[in-house]
Amino acid sequence: MMQKRLIFLAIALAASGCAAAQSNVTVYGRLNVSIEDMETSAGAAGKPLSITRMVNNRSVFGFRGVEDLGGGMKALFQIEGTLSPDTGDGSPAARDTRVGLEGGFGQLFLGHWTTPYNNATSGLDPFYPTTAGYMSIIGNGSGSSVDNVGNLSSFDRRQQNSISWYSPAWRGWTLRTAHGMSEERPASGAKPSLTSLAAIYEQGPWYAALAHELHKDYQGVGRDDSGTKLAAAYKFGDTRVAAIAEKLRYETATGKLERQSWYVSATHQIGPHGLRLGLARAADAKGTSTQKIGYIKRGPDSGATHVTLGYDYALSRRSSVYAYTTRLRNDPNGLHDFAINPLTVSAGATLKGSAFGIRHAF
Repeated sequence: MMQKRLIFLAIALAASGCAAAQSNVTVYGRLNVSIEDMETSAGAAGKPLSITRMVNNRSVFGFRGVEDLGGGMKALFQIEGTLSPDTGDGSPAARDTRVGLEGGFGQLFLGHWTTPYNNATSGLDPFYPTTAGYMSIIGNGSGSSVDNVGNLSSFDRRQQNSISWYSPAWRGWTLRTAHGMSEERPASGAKPSLTSLAAIYEQGPWYAALAHELHKDYQGVGRDDSGTKLAAAYKFGDTRVAAIAEKLRYETATGKLERQSWYVSATHQIGPHGLRLGLARAADAKGTSTQKIGYIKRGPDSGATHVTLGYDYALSRRSSVYAYTTRLRNDPNGLHDFAINPLTVSAGATLKGSAFGIRHAF
């Protein structure tokens, strides 16, 4: 732990030195901590559980910059680490970290980055990334920092060892692509890799996205998993509404597993006051597979509904306080849990609670 903190401190000092030497380096961060009062009707042992806790909602510290190489070409970089204000823990480069080039061709970069499938819709969830985030259903969990063998279920992930290309904007359209290199060699003989694509339209009050991601050999040799989602959002005045539809497919040793889900959100701003609503629904999973993948297992009454109502108050452009109440109700055979700060539940559990938090960006 001490060694990690010393490395983190060295990087921060190097960043401040770079910032003094060239004006295009930016040091930034986000601190987001809340106190939660949560409960579930059926914990890991099938018994009710309640807890009052302080949680970190993915606080970060990082620095990024560009160097003008001439001829319209730039070098770009970013190093982003985790911070845990509640425990003092952290890691210097566990979040979006990259080095690459930018020019008329767009951006080409190597590193450890959120996939296009992830970042195409995460901004449509007003509770991302907190305990109440839509990853309880959309994406089937959350992979904060994963490779091709460390997480075999989530489609909401930051992929290690990835190469990404983001196209220039054309009439409001951009294309984002990423490929997670096939470096791992599991005992099964599989050669797993990831390919993620997203077409984004953003112009005026409209935002739309079509995303697809392929997980090759994740469940074994010749078994490929895929996720596809379509999203749209519209902003009129100080109100924004958004909707997402998603279909996940897995190929397991015992057959196929499929699950459809959807999500809608609405936000409304009245001066410093922000009202937030998110509603997600997972349908029953289908297929012949007898395996549980993430939160998904086939059968009747295996779905879930997650609804959250929240309020933000902006103290300044960078600081705010917020509160929300959330309820995740599993159908009798559903196994969904909070993706961040989980409670660990049994089938049919209902999870509910409230939170009060403070957020500051710099």
